[in-house]
Amino acid sequence: MNALTRPKRLAPGARVAVVAPSGPVPEERLQAGLDVLRGWDLDPVVAPHVLDRHPEFGYLAGRDTDRAADFQNAWCDPSVDAVLCARGGYGVQRVIDLLDWDAMRAAGPKVFVGFSDITVLHEAFATRLGLATLHGPMAAGIDFVKNARAQEHLRATLFAPETVRVLASAGTALVPGRARGVTLGGCLCLLAAELGTPYARASAAGGLLCLEDVGEETYRLDRYLTQLLRAGWLDGVRGVLLGSWERCPDYAEVRPLLADRLGGLGVPVVEAFGFGHCEGALTIPFGVAAQLDAEAATLTLDEPALR
Repeated sequence: MNALTRPKRLAPGARVAVVAPSGPVPEERLQAGLDVLRGWDLDPVVAPHVLDRHPEFGYLAGRDTDRAADFQNAWCDPSVDAVLCARGGYGVQRVIDLLDWDAMRAAGPKVFVGFSDITVLHEAFATRLGLATLHGPMAAGIDFVKNARAQEHLRATLFAPETVRVLASAGTALVPGRARGVTLGGCLCLLAAELGTPYARASAAGGLLCLEDVGEETYRLDRYLTQLLRAGWLDGVRGVLLGSWERCPDYAEVRPLLADRLGGLGVPVVEAFGFGHCEGALTIPFGVAAQLDAEAATLTLDEPALR
């Protein structure tokens, strides 16, 4: 697995587009997020359908065609330097194949930020565009709006990425050791759901795989991990970073499952690394070569996340 093309870092005055490819967006939180972006001396523009709701399926932020058009237009707008997702939820899988990937490739690299349901877009950017992305807080997310640690780590990654080449956490080694590879991953259930779909990544071979999830029962986490194992998707993975398991059963129940399903891979595994749906989540670049030290609970990037 090779490192991917890194977009340029942001500078004061950069224009950032906010899109909603997944679930409906609370207007109050969106406005608070826009205020944060303006406070960073960025110029946020909101896509036309960000506050829409699907007329039939209330868990979607507007119609599939409108969400796809918002994303497509934002990415292909030459005045836009970055595209930030407003929130996750569910819905990206319904629009991913409505996007014109040739046009998006022609638009060139730019910064992309999101997590949770946005995992599907991280994977698509890697496999279809060969572009590194940022797994980080979203513009209308509670963490982005209210948590200083999450805000500052994302801000540093966007404006001064050389200052956050070492990502240190309060995690511990589930399986000790060190490993080198290229970062990838996201929400576990969506990585499992992507198997067999067009342009899906063949495997995580050569990668440092980041996994987290939210609101899943232990048996469902078992099912997703077992599916990835049975499909051979985890063959050749170099190391695993485990993030948050918010609104899942108590971690004392989840931890033995993770050890059971991942311990046999024979690679370093670090737990509680502090990314995902937890409070104060770190921004993790995907598509960047790095070294994992499970015992020190650090991820050291070979190069800054952005150029």
